[in-house]
Amino acid sequence: MTDKTAILLLQMGGPDSLDAVEPFLLNLFSDRDIIRLGPAFFQPVLARWIARRRAPKVEAQYEKIGGRSPIRELTSAQARALEEKLGQGFCCFPAMRYWRPSTIDALAAVKKEGISRIFALPLYPHYSRATSGSSFNELRRVLALSGVAFSLSWVESFYQHPLYVAALASTLEEGLGFFPEGEEVTLLFSAHSLPVSFIESGDPYLSQVEETVRLVMERFPKTRHQLAFQSKAGPVKWLEPATEETIARLAGEGCRNLLVVPISFVCDHIETLYEIDITYAELARERGIVTFHRSPSLNTSPLFIDCLADLVRTALT
Repeated sequence: MTDKTAILLLQMGGPDSLDAVEPFLLNLFSDRDIIRLGPAFFQPVLARWIARRRAPKVEAQYEKIGGRSPIRELTSAQARALEEKLGQGFCCFPAMRYWRPSTIDALAAVKKEGISRIFALPLYPHYSRATSGSSFNELRRVLALSGVAFSLSWVESFYQHPLYVAALASTLEEGLGFFPEGEEVTLLFSAHSLPVSFIESGDPYLSQVEETVRLVMERFPKTRHQLAFQSKAGPVKWLEPATEETIARLAGEGCRNLLVVPISFVCDHIETLYEIDITYAELARERGIVTFHRSPSLNTSPLFIDCLADLVRTALT
């Protein structure tokens, strides 16, 4: 066995073609860490029905951003950049929760390389049982079935890491450059929503998101800002205010320059490329906002890669 360490980059994943949309949704809605659809034995049936019903609408959304999610390519690019930053002794492998390369695929690649030490690095800055928690559960399940004595360590979140905060602030600064100099710009931090029941049961996601916003805004003390939540689905009560409702309210209050800052996403995906760049941009124009932009996603930002590398080094020393 080699003395290298495998870094598993845990990410949600996304459909890599229009044909992959329905099976991707099936995997998503089958996960009881995200949503519980009746008794466990009946969830696969309901998940299949929901996926089939939602697929045409979601396929149309993906058609508008190139027919697929770029998250696999972007996560692979992050893995290459991180591997280069860490240097010899490390190999990085994307592990997607709901699509390919799956956790099983990633562990097979690790085993093929003869690596027995694994460090799990979730690409979710803010911990939730629906994201990092689900990915950890899947990793433990697959490890138990692998028949290989892997050693496992991990980090749960990095919402307040100085380099993550600096990376976000850098993209925000870049986003502000899209606006005419001297004009007032409102910042709208947009995080992925979560059912309120998760927070009520002790999930730390909301408090961690709020802390990230506070830390970033220490660098922009005179700029007006709001926090809102996007991408809710289903009839349960979700975190509020919703991003689209906040945009409409801000427009009604006279906001004319709006910069949306995607705070819980580290890769471009349908939430940024379709939901923000297309749906929310159109809403903003309709409501009278003159200049609407989104700050760039972190993707392979050098500061963000530095953050990931520091998380690995700190945890393994």
